[in-house]
Amino acid sequence: MSTLERDVLTALGTVVDPELDEPITDLGFVRSLDVDGDTVTVHLRLPTSFCSPNFAYLMASDAKDALVALPWTRRVTVELDDHHDSDLINRGLAADAGYRGTFAHEAQESLDELRVTFKRKAHTAAMERALTRLLRTDAGLVEADLHRVTLGDLPVDGATAALLRRRAAIGLGDDPALPVLVDHDGSPYPRDKVPLRLRMARSTRISIEGNAHFCRGLLATRYDLEENAS
Repeated sequence: MSTLERDVLTALGTVVDPELDEPITDLGFVRSLDVDGDTVTVHLRLPTSFCSPNFAYLMASDAKDALVALPWTRRVTVELDDHHDSDLINRGLAADAGYRGTFAHEAQESLDELRVTFKRKAHTAAMERALTRLLRTDAGLVEADLHRVTLGDLPVDGATAALLRRRAAIGLGDDPALPVLVDHDGSPYPRDKVPLRLRMARSTRISIEGNAHFCRGLLATRYDLEENAS
């Protein structure tokens, strides 16, 4: 693999599935890439042909933005394969029409609103993951006392690093004195609300992880069968 191809993969690795909160490179959504001088062509694929069009457009649009941002690219083409709205999405990307320009009257919300929604879900899942790990390792901590846990109380590990990234993505700070169990505006939950909020956050995290596992299975089944038959 050339240096430029590695640059492309690194850039694509910054693009995440908005619902699964994982890089499209890890999920296997990058079907192919071609680098010819300063021209890059990337084909994306999804687990099913009926994945939500707004999710599909968001990933494809973010992929194109990530590649255009590379200092050496001059022409970037990103196309989505095998989706029921592939033609519409690919035309919109080619014309830089934007989300509303691509879907016209069907676009009831902006792309930025979609991003905020899924960034908040990712933060909720990361928050629950970090707190659950802390509960398992700190024998003196009980669930009802999680309202007093601060960022400084968390261990220096991958779960904490992920939480800090998710907080930054929705505009929350990283001061060690800040509480961990908070809403999307950074306001802490009172002690009597902790069990309910933790259960809701756990449900969000399990849903994200379950969907990721399911989508990997669908993708492998869909494309392994097609490629083996060809």
